[in-house]
Amino acid sequence: MLKEIYTAAMGMIPQQTKLEVTANNIANANTTGYKREAVFERNLIDAKQNLNNVPGDVEQDDPPMGTYVDFSSGSFNQTDNPLDLAIENQNGFFVLQDEAGNSFYSKAGHFKLSTDGTVQAMDGKYLMGLNGYLSISNEFMKNESGVNNSNAMNLRIAENGDVFINDLNIGTIQIAVTDNLESLKKVSDTSFVTGEGALLNNLPQEEVVLRQGWLENSNVDVIKEMVSMIELQRAYEAGSKVIHANNETLEKSISLGRYY
Repeated sequence: MLKEIYTAAMGMIPQQTKLEVTANNIANANTTGYKREAVFERNLIDAKQNLNNVPGDVEQDDPPMGTYVDFSSGSFNQTDNPLDLAIENQNGFFVLQDEAGNSFYSKAGHFKLSTDGTVQAMDGKYLMGLNGYLSISNEFMKNESGVNNSNAMNLRIAENGDVFINDLNIGTIQIAVTDNLESLKKVSDTSFVTGEGALLNNLPQEEVVLRQGWLENSNVDVIKEMVSMIELQRAYEAGSKVIHANNETLEKSISLGRYY
């Protein structure tokens, strides 16, 4: 009977994790550049050994599950904002750096211009060019009267990543590409870092395809995620009922076997 309770509990743990992952996907359905996560069950042999009480180190592998990222492309949305960018290369990522010099990779192409003229992501990380930070001189942001006004400049980003201010080339956006997307580790809703054995190279400029004034939306299908959540909740509730029924039976068995 304890095994029945254990089996039901082992079935509920993956369902709980799937519910949490699904809820996070739904919460980020409108997050630019978000890549949905999913759960898969692994180490099934270890789980079976654990169920049969086989001596060993199988306990450390509970629960038998893991998550992975779906890197399929989301739909593109036109914004006409000159600092909104979308990468058509599925394996390509924007390269970002924080103030400590740590590198991050992202599909989120919603950028802003800081007060010092550097191009930054919404969380403050710097957008990297082939020769370092992309920075726009304040001189370009002054109108004919000498007053700072970002509307005074004409910002144009070519399909190959070249950045032009008033037809002057100020740099080229760095796009990193990898053949092994599974080697990237997710550290936030839209940012990744390199995992063990990961190798990212700069995508040759002639192969870069950028869309200025567009954003890549999340690849989450809200309807599918909602249907999945309903199914998961029902499965979780079924496991809970199994544990409750076995627990009541166990209590009755203990009561019947008790000496007074």
